[in-house]
Amino acid sequence: MKGIILSIITLLVSTFSLAQTTTENFIQTKTYLEPVKDSSLTAKQSRIIEYFDGLGKTKQIINVKSTPLGKDLVTIIPYDDFGRQVDNWLPVPLNSLGGAIQDGIQGAVQTYHNDSRPFSHTNLETSPLDRTLSQVRPGTIWQTHPVQFKYEANEDGEVKKYISSTNWVNNETSSDVIESGFYPAGKLYKNSVIDEDENKTIEYKNSKGQVILIKKIISPTESANTYYVYNEYDQLVFVIPPKASIVADVNSVLSQLCYQYKYDNKNRLIEKQLPGKGKEYMVYDKADRLILYQDTNLKEKQNKWLITKYDQLGRVAYTGFLNGGDRIDRQNDINNLVITETRSTTGFTSNGITVYYTQNYFNNEIPTILSVNYYDVYPQYDFNPTFPADILGQPTLTEAIDNKGFSTIGLPVMNLVKNIEDDNWTKKYIYYNKKGQLIRSYSINHLGGRTQIDSKLDFTGAVQQTVTWHKRLNADPDKVITENFTYDHQNRLLTHTHQVDNNSVEYLAQNKYDELSQIESKKVGGTSPNAPLQQINYQYNIRGWMTKINDPSNLGGKLFGYEMKFTNPVNSNIAPGKFNSNITEIDWKISSEDVLKRYNYEYDNLNRLKNAFYKEPTTGNNNFFDEYMTYDLNGNIETLKRTAPLVFSPTATTVDDLEYKYTGNRLTKVIENALNDAGYEGGNNIIDYDPNGNMTTMKDKGIYEIDYNYINLPSTFSITQNDPFGTSISFFLNYLYRADGTKVRKTYTTGGGKGQPTVNKMTDYLDGFQYNGTESIAPCPWCRTEFAYEEQAFKGPILDPEITKGWTLGFVSTAEGFYSFTEKRYIYQYRDHLGNVRVSYAKNNEGAVEITGTNNYYAFGANHIGGVKSLLGGYQNYKYNGKELQESGMYDYGARFYMADLGRWGVVDPLAESYRRHSPYNYTVNNPINFTDPDGRWVRGAGFWNNLTKSDARIYAEQWSEKLGSGFYNVAVNKGDNGTWKVSSHTLNVSYTDSFNSKGYINTLAVGYSEGGGLGTRPSAINPWGPTIGSVPESRGKSDIQMLVSENPLVQGAAIDLLTAGTGKVIRGLLQSEKEAVRVGHLTPWAEMVKEERRAFQHSYKKAAELDLPVWHEKEADILQELFNNKVSNIREAGANSFFKSNEWVRGVRTTVNRTEPIIGGEKYYYYETIQGKFVSAGKMP
Repeated sequence: MKGIILSIITLLVSTFSLAQTTTENFIQTKTYLEPVKDSSLTAKQSRIIEYFDGLGKTKQIINVKSTPLGKDLVTIIPYDDFGRQVDNWLPVPLNSLGGAIQDGIQGAVQTYHNDSRPFSHTNLETSPLDRTLSQVRPGTIWQTHPVQFKYEANEDGEVKKYISSTNWVNNETSSDVIESGFYPAGKLYKNSVIDEDENKTIEYKNSKGQVILIKKIISPTESANTYYVYNEYDQLVFVIPPKASIVADVNSVLSQLCYQYKYDNKNRLIEKQLPGKGKEYMVYDKADRLILYQDTNLKEKQNKWLITKYDQLGRVAYTGFLNGGDRIDRQNDINNLVITETRSTTGFTSNGITVYYTQNYFNNEIPTILSVNYYDVYPQYDFNPTFPADILGQPTLTEAIDNKGFSTIGLPVMNLVKNIEDDNWTKKYIYYNKKGQLIRSYSINHLGGRTQIDSKLDFTGAVQQTVTWHKRLNADPDKVITENFTYDHQNRLLTHTHQVDNNSVEYLAQNKYDELSQIESKKVGGTSPNAPLQQINYQYNIRGWMTKINDPSNLGGKLFGYEMKFTNPVNSNIAPGKFNSNITEIDWKISSEDVLKRYNYEYDNLNRLKNAFYKEPTTGNNNFFDEYMTYDLNGNIETLKRTAPLVFSPTATTVDDLEYKYTGNRLTKVIENALNDAGYEGGNNIIDYDPNGNMTTMKDKGIYEIDYNYINLPSTFSITQNDPFGTSISFFLNYLYRADGTKVRKTYTTGGGKGQPTVNKMTDYLDGFQYNGTESIAPCPWCRTEFAYEEQAFKGPILDPEITKGWTLGFVSTAEGFYSFTEKRYIYQYRDHLGNVRVSYAKNNEGAVEITGTNNYYAFGANHIGGVKSLLGGYQNYKYNGKELQESGMYDYGARFYMADLGRWGVVDPLAESYRRHSPYNYTVNNPINFTDPDGRWVRGAGFWNNLTKSDARIYAEQWSEKLGSGFYNVAVNKGDNGTWKVSSHTLNVSYTDSFNSKGYINTLAVGYSEGGGLGTRPSAINPWGPTIGSVPESRGKSDIQMLVSENPLVQGAAIDLLTAGTGKVIRGLLQSEKEAVRVGHLTPWAEMVKEERRAFQHSYKKAAELDLPVWHEKEADILQELFNNKVSNIREAGANSFFKSNEWVRGVRTTVNRTEPIIGGEKYYYYETIQGKFVSAGKMP
């Protein structure tokens, strides 16, 4: 079921609009944003006209009246003498001519952008290969800083030659590796990329197109080298990261530093070992679907497997634990079986819940069911809510097929997720409108309460209103939150209001846009649109990067100002300007401090942050909060120095002088050479790990034990501290999670010393609502754990001398901060480009704005030491990256806990294979000024990326691919209505790996949500390689989106393009083609289509080059339509995740991988990837 948006495409028809010329070739595309019965020029619509020259090449694109002021947004596309598009001009707003072609564009663009070079330029090789030699970005200052490309062959003695030989044992590969000298000169392709700041990356490939080495140049005498080793069957068997590549005998460090892979005789990955982590095992059924997964902890501690069972269509039906057995035996058990379960009216009971599926396989071997997914038809439970006939006036889709052929068949309708530590369940229902769009999410939590979120959608699927009903327990009264959204004529969000119960309506945001659709200003807060609490102004450079949030040099009554400089720092003598998008200088000011503060940042040639220099330009206080880092070749921090002023001291002092000691990538000891009470606790104690590479002790912080659950999330912290008088006391943190990794409760236990009772301080996390509960009280005045080892940051609850047992609803998150139920007011937040909370503020009882908390951060996220410089703490401990600071002193990101004082994680990255040249414990590839890690699993570029040209987007795909160390890096981009290509700050950029694929992610727009910075989802714990969605608005729960798409990869309304680093071409993804086909009504027989539908279908047919369809002939339209529909249907049923160009699978036969030149027998192919991880040919490329 897909949403239907009416698009009308007009080809070479001048009578459609009087404004268009009869002398130009053009295609006009209209997408109506409100329902119409007939074509209209006045209805709310997105109208794009594409003009072509005599050779059929696009020469001008006009987004008619698309700007906020109703101007045309015009983009010209010039060509060189060989007909190549080498210049990509920025768009320009011009007075509308009703869609008629515009003249004098180049001068208008230069004037509007106030720059003589408002375009990017590609210098191509003068040969039939048309290889790129250099590229420069838009803007005069970038003209002398090109990205350069070189194409060479290797020299003798330049690349080590690793050889692997493979034996077959029990139908499994067993490979070894030896170093065998160097590759002779001329044996490898050597391609170099030199970025704008002369940072050089070299990629070496063999004649099969396999990457042999990626070399990152650190200095003339040092490089970080990552080697890829293949066996005789062209399977990737070892990856040797930089730190291992310099070891004389690589076999001595395989387990500590390298990636190792084993395959079965069907070329399926059946065993792998990541650096510093135990082995992981996989078992597949006859359909090549992953059925069983086991890591070393599951094997050694529980002797269990994680099992995934599928329904007849390959969708995950339910998951759980399976008892024992080794990998070979389990594989032999199911080699010839297709593990499929079907819906059952009786089902079976497990862990307190009835599962309405059959149990045909492994009956009586599954002691625990963890999750259950239902599709098509809502199951009949006695706790089901009443099925709604309509939701906010929108008829609800049912399982019965209506007269238009619509039903819930093919859609997920419910899922059940068990708590890991007990047998309580969360039950989630999803309801749809007649277009198959989500309009209600109904979740019964593990305590029996529920959260119901209803959404009213407009014609295009944009949310007009959401109403949330929430209660913790079933007997509790409801809290009702109503949110309303308004949009302009191009569906840009204008206003967002929020109302709690029957309180006054609050304006969370009122947005104003510039003519390029960038947010120019935002009014925040207040019950009147004319009386906001703050107005926030934004500025951008020619690249679309945000440069200012207000003006820190002149706050003008505002509470916060923030400025980022890239190429033009004031203190260029300390940290010179950068042109590759690294930020070199940040100024900020908080009104309560009234001191302009500045950081200058210095990077090494691997784009790792080396130094952060602090200054106060107006006071002369310098180096108060500096950080200086050095790294090993894998990016593990080797030394870290940190300065701070002592209390009431006018001079900076080194408070941390840390040396990090490692075994492989595991941090085993931190030596503190600055012996004082401030900064890192010190202690020089040994740090321990479990077989999965999870940190289990941190005695420097008094943490003597950390226990983890089966998805490597901490379940228990045991902490012991010594008081100033020589005695000690213990503290405990206990976490309760659902099986999908969602945290639902935290219990902080203190007391028990000196005859005092134990205190349990509990926090419940329920669908964005946060509750506090206390059972008793026992003050501990000397206890530092109360302050999370970051006294300057953590804010503990304020407790009265006597507290009765009970629960209090604390707050709920909003798009601009929180609503505090205890304070009965909205708390707003200024956040920087990384999402770090800088200033929290609210309206006081007198109606005036007051600051409730401030935060200043070191580069890696620790709060500045020394409370005299700012107010203590911040609101509810959501601070760095917007994450919650825990009592352990760590930030909870969702998938991992982060230690800001050490600048690293304590757990191996679940997606470590996406960043194999980096330590799996590193934070944001050691560039925390330009990257964030939304949930502890992947690195995302900071939010200053905004509007990019199509060419720039490709360049960034290549550039950040090199920075992150993946040779096959895909960046999802959306083509906005204004004709620019937008790399969303909420688009997940996940690498594809050779050995086992970490599936890509899809932008939130794919399911009709407006773009917003919110919670990222976690993939299924059972199938961690399954597709999932990107960031989710904070008003939505994590499982909402996961439920929508985790087993439905062809997402409703998805529209993405894949930019592949190695090819330099934009590949129109399958999802886009499938979307267009459905959107224009391709299911209607050709003979029954009206004229506009036929044109629209023809347009979609011709765009779907990846489907390998015959050349379009209208006389054969009915036959071609059937071919088109069958192809799309087959791919949908296969569950395609992503589209690639490769020769990995051709006509069902696996061949050598070569993504950059997918040629076999002189022919190129497309292939797509199924949810089972298979690669299937979709057809020849044109």
